[in-house]
Amino acid sequence: MQENQEEPKPKHQDKIVALDSLSLGISIVAAIIIGFGIGYGLKQLTGYTWTLWLGIAWGVLAAVMNVYRAYKRAQKQYEGMENDPRYAHRAKYGDKSFDDED
Repeated sequence: MQENQEEPKPKHQDKIVALDSLSLGISIVAAIIIGFGIGYGLKQLTGYTWTLWLGIAWGVLAAVMNVYRAYKRAQKQYEGMENDPRYAHRAKYGDKSFDDED
């Protein structure tokens, strides 16, 4: 006898998802701080001020990459929603309100 059992969801799944969203903001700040630290260290080693700005630019680019990865992860997660009947009208006709007149 096989029962139609769903795979049990991990106990703390909701907390993990919330921390993943929170970690995006932390990773943006951390990337910029690390980039500043690298730039400052290079400035102290070389004596050139432009290396500080190079490190900050690396940090900002790393932060942008973190946002892009989070966007792609969210896009993949919600990619099947257009087949959901609750969202089918919006996917087909756009995000207009039903009582709006053109």
